[in-house]
Amino acid sequence: MSKQGFTYVFDRATGEPVWPIEERAVETDTDLPGEVLSPTQPFPTKPPPFEYQGIAIDDLVDFTPEIRQMAIEAVENFRLGPLFTPPMLTVEGGLQGTIQRPHIAGGASWSGAAADPETGLLYVPSENRFSVLKYYTPDPDEGGNLDFTQADFDSGTQPLMPRGLPLLKPPYSRMTAIDLNAGDHAWMQPNGDGDRYRRHPMLRNLDLPPLGGEGHGGPVLTKTLLISALSAGGSDGGPRLVARDKATGAIVGSVDLPAGAIGTPMTYLHEGRQYIALTIGGDVPELIALALP
Repeated sequence: MSKQGFTYVFDRATGEPVWPIEERAVETDTDLPGEVLSPTQPFPTKPPPFEYQGIAIDDLVDFTPEIRQMAIEAVENFRLGPLFTPPMLTVEGGLQGTIQRPHIAGGASWSGAAADPETGLLYVPSENRFSVLKYYTPDPDEGGNLDFTQADFDSGTQPLMPRGLPLLKPPYSRMTAIDLNAGDHAWMQPNGDGDRYRRHPMLRNLDLPPLGGEGHGGPVLTKTLLISALSAGGSDGGPRLVARDKATGAIVGSVDLPAGAIGTPMTYLHEGRQYIALTIGGDVPELIALALP
């Protein structure tokens, strides 16, 4: 419901409005003839975002001065800006598109989240990725009849770092616990150590914290644990299933998986024994079930 420029979320029990969504002015522009930008956009006041939004020079990776300079050079032909910065036409010899964050597939995705009705916490896995949005005018000689259309997301020049280095500051994936009663984050933990980055020749001698980047698989929730799959970090470096203390996010258990997980785990009780089942990939995907000995 809107009132005096605000959209309110109402408490179901009391009917009182909480956490207004502010309509804030957005300082941006467009190079698309005929495009008209909204003077404002909605910004929720609570909870804070669970993933980074928009991109600026300060968001670029800075593990070392050399790597920082590589990142600055990688984005010099792209438009940067906050959330709601519009796509643009590519310019020959100039800017090649707008870098958008979160990624076009979202910070969170179809893998979903887990809600705890006892504590009011919502657990959201997400990824710190970006997409390049760009438009072009299709050739009428090839059947084009639009002024502008969107180019493929991976087409043309991309802001790629040399030698497989990351472009942005970590974490590259995370699990965030959101307190829906207070409208704040209870905790945030990187999803994995990010060894594929940490072992890079230019990074392996640095004392880096866990970087995430090992997937954003959906979690299943128990009375005490939050369980989800990661794509790496097992005893042999491969995929694993991890259990976190749901109150703190600390990993309290890890089990190797024979292949990467597909989708979200589930749990069920059979003949007095609790199981966790999930689908894993491979030449022929399988459904596996795990239980305590």
